[in-house]
Amino acid sequence: MSKGLRANRRYGAHLGMEWWKPALLVPGILILFLGMQLAFYAVSSLIDGRDQMFTSEMAPTTQLANNLSVAATALIALVVTARAVQVPWRSLLSFKRSLDLRRFAVYGALSTVLIAAGAVTTALIAPESTQWAGFGITGTTVALLAVTVLTAPLQSAGEEVIFRGLIMPATASWVRAVCPALGLGIAVSSILFALVHGSADPWLFAYYVVFGVSTATMAVLSRGLEAPIAFHVVNNLITSILNITLANGQSPTFERSAGAGGPSYLILMAVNVAAVGVIWWREHSREAERWAKDRQKTTVGQR
Repeated sequence: MSKGLRANRRYGAHLGMEWWKPALLVPGILILFLGMQLAFYAVSSLIDGRDQMFTSEMAPTTQLANNLSVAATALIALVVTARAVQVPWRSLLSFKRSLDLRRFAVYGALSTVLIAAGAVTTALIAPESTQWAGFGITGTTVALLAVTVLTAPLQSAGEEVIFRGLIMPATASWVRAVCPALGLGIAVSSILFALVHGSADPWLFAYYVVFGVSTATMAVLSRGLEAPIAFHVVNNLITSILNITLANGQSPTFERSAGAGGPSYLILMAVNVAAVGVIWWREHSREAERWAKDRQKTTVGQR
């Protein structure tokens, strides 16, 4: 095992490095994140002929710029971090086990049920918060759906790699004890995750923090990023597809200014917490099954 990995620690606090490396890596990743967004959005504004680089309108080009910039940032940051810490890049995605495609499928299915239930509950209890104007299909709708289906999973996975796969264990390496290290890593990565989304609304900011804490906890519980990536991908796909198809054929908008959120976000936060509970149950069941099988083999071997 690489000297940059701490074998006796959980995923999320499993990296060992000199104190100055996280001090350079974390700001460097954030600068790269913002720089890539500026570059990609500048290109999209030139293509659309927009006066403003950033806009709340979900146009095909702005969505493509956002999604590809995050994916590119994650790829570059993953390679740089692995080389800086001198660890295999796969160890930044999962620890003490290989990546498991079955986990993506299982956790994706479970996330779909939870997130769909949250969307239905929001529509029933607080329909005004959805801003859905009605079903409509136009050329803009088709273009947005194509961009979303093809590139939103890259953006969602990219954010999980950046904040839960890189920033969380990097900041956790500053603390020796495992639990405080995980607490620091989860807190810092979740707050930074909320900050880069640029919301001035307290409800929306709180939602991003809860989302970050939830997916970071999923990563720790499952010793890897399959569960948080699956949840993030399904969340973004379902919410984006609903917002696009129910915008009456127009480009939907997403406001992040003060007053954009409200108590309805408590429903979405509850979905995040419920997802953590489901992943804990699933991982606990897997461990129990593995322990039972090992015990059975030991018993048979002793006969």
